[in-house]
Amino acid sequence: MKTMMSLDGAQIVRVSDEKASGLFKEGYKYITKSIWKEKVRDVEKEPVVNEETDKIEMVTKKPNKMSKATKRHIKKSNK
Repeated sequence: MKTMMSLDGAQIVRVSDEKASGLFKEGYKYITKSIWKEKVRDVEKEPVVNEETDKIEMVTKKPNKMSKATKRHIKKSNK
C-alpha cells in the first residue's frame, strides 16, 4: 500500500502499489502515512490527555449506547 496526494493537495488516498505507479504518472506524489492519518483517518477523533502517561491520544467520539444484552438485563431486573 502507498499513500498518494494530488499536486494541489485536494485529495489524499491509500492505494495498492500498482495503482500508485499509475497515479504517479498522472501527477500524484508519494507522501507519508502519518499525513494520511491526521488529515483523513483521524478527522472524527479528538485529542485527549491520558492521565496515566500524560500523553495526548486521539479518541473517537462515540455515543454511549447500551447493548441489547444490557437492556435485556435491566428489563429483567425491573420485573
